[in-house]
Amino acid sequence: MPDTSRDPLLDFRSQAPQRAFLDWPVVTNPAEWQADIAIIGIPQSEPYPHDPCPNDQARAPDIVRGQSSQFCDGPERWDFDIGAPLQECLPPRCIDIGNLVWGDEPFDAHFQRVAEAARRLWSSGAMVLAIGGDHGVTIPLLQALDVLQRPVYIVHIDAHLDWRDDVAGVKRGYSSPLRRASELPWIAGMTQIGLRGTGSARRGEVEAALAYGSTLVPAAELHERGIDAIIDDLPRDHAFFVTIDADGLDPALMPGVMGPVPGGVRPEQVKRLLKRLAERGPVVGMDIVEIAPSFDFANQLTSITAGRLFINLIGAMRHRWR
Repeated sequence: MPDTSRDPLLDFRSQAPQRAFLDWPVVTNPAEWQADIAIIGIPQSEPYPHDPCPNDQARAPDIVRGQSSQFCDGPERWDFDIGAPLQECLPPRCIDIGNLVWGDEPFDAHFQRVAEAARRLWSSGAMVLAIGGDHGVTIPLLQALDVLQRPVYIVHIDAHLDWRDDVAGVKRGYSSPLRRASELPWIAGMTQIGLRGTGSARRGEVEAALAYGSTLVPAAELHERGIDAIIDDLPRDHAFFVTIDADGLDPALMPGVMGPVPGGVRPEQVKRLLKRLAERGPVVGMDIVEIAPSFDFANQLTSITAGRLFINLIGAMRHRWR
C-alpha cells in the first residue's frame, strides 16, 4: 500500500526567482516555510488546447519582482501611499518562496502541489501574496483556503466574469476561477468589481453567478457610486481573499494585458479598497494575475503598479503584526 503519511512536499523545491520580491530572503525548501508574509510565483495554470503553453503571462512573476527597486526605492524611505516607511510596516519574517513551476508531471500533480504549498504557508500563519500566470492559477489557491477552517469572502477585480464551467473540456483554466470558487463550501460569497465589455461569459454564466449570489459591480456602477459605496456593501468580520486580474484596471493606467477594455478600475480605487478591507477583517491573501509583459511597453508600468498594490496591502495590514 502507498505511504499516505509521506509529506507531499518532501521532495519538492520551488524554483528560485531571478530576483526576490523586494530582495526578501528566498526560501525554496518547504520545510523552512515559516513566515508572516510569503510571496509566490505561479507561472502556469491548466492550459487550453487552443492556447500556447506557457503563455506570455507565465513570465510575469519574475518580471514583476524585477521591478522591485521601481515600486519601492528602499524600504527605509517614506512611502506616501501608506504614510510611513515600508520597513516600519513589515513583520519580522517576509520570504519569497520562488516559482511553483509545472514541469513534466501530469497537471493534476502540479495542481495539488501548488494547493499544498499554499496550505503550508497559510498553516504557518502567513499572509500569502501570489503573482500569476493567467487567472487559472487562482484555483489551487482557493482550494487551499480550506486550511483556514473559517469562511473566506472573495473580492474579485476584473473586466471579465470568469464563470465558465469549462472551455474545450478544461475546468481549471483562466475563464473558470470564480465558477470553481462558487463550488467550495468555505467560500462565503464574492463581489466582482470592474466588469465591462464582453468576454467569454454568456447569458448562462451571468445567470449562474447571480443565482449563486455573487454581487456583480460593472465598472460603470463603480464610477457612478464610488468605491466607498461598494465597500460599504461588503460583509464585516470576514476573512478576505483578493484576486486581481490586471485587465480589471483601466488599460490607460495598466496597459500590459492581453484583453484591454477601456473604463476600468483605477489604482487609487484599489488602494482605497485594500485599506478599508483590512479594517473590516483580515486579508489572508491576494493574487495579481494576467500581466502580459510583452504588452507592457510603458516602462513596465503594469508590473510596477502590481508591486505597488502588494505594498499597499502590506501597509494596510500592518496592524496585524503590531
